[in-house]
Amino acid sequence: MVCDRCIMVVRQQFISLGLTAETIVLGQATIHPDIDTEQLNQIGAVLKVLGFELIDSEKDRLIERIKNLVIEKVHYGDLTNTHINFSNYLSDKLNKEYTYLSRAFSDAEDITIEKFIIQQKIEKVKELLSYGELNLNEVAFKMGYSSSAHLSAQFKQTTGMTPSQFKASASVDRKSINKI
Repeated sequence: MVCDRCIMVVRQQFISLGLTAETIVLGQATIHPDIDTEQLNQIGAVLKVLGFELIDSEKDRLIERIKNLVIEKVHYGDLTNTHINFSNYLSDKLNKEYTYLSRAFSDAEDITIEKFIIQQKIEKVKELLSYGELNLNEVAFKMGYSSSAHLSAQFKQTTGMTPSQFKASASVDRKSINKI
């Protein structure tokens, strides 16, 4: 679950199954009273239809927490003037060494955390550019880039086009946050 709408959909599905969710937050739900294996399978089937999945291993939960922390910071946090060090941020939030987090993430996702962060940032940049309210310098500042040139280079490397080409293109090629 990566947004408030996702949480709302999951809550509605629990209600439709006759279950009470004590808490539902990004990537986690607590159901009370405890459920049996059949109910867990029902939940899994219903959520799978909606594009969600049950995560039952500790490593999978860790990967999901990494994703959620990055998404929250990039899409909903303030990156302006922070020049955040994501390795320290993730290590502090998860109380684990970054090398362990990095290795676990790469093994599970076939992409590095750094590339995942860049992909998230570029999707947010696409969103901001498509609104047309900010120029490239303002977008670069808002997203914590050192310059618009750095943003442009990373944007081109990731998408194959410049931000100007992206803005000028008729088709806006944006991805859903959870599909990145």
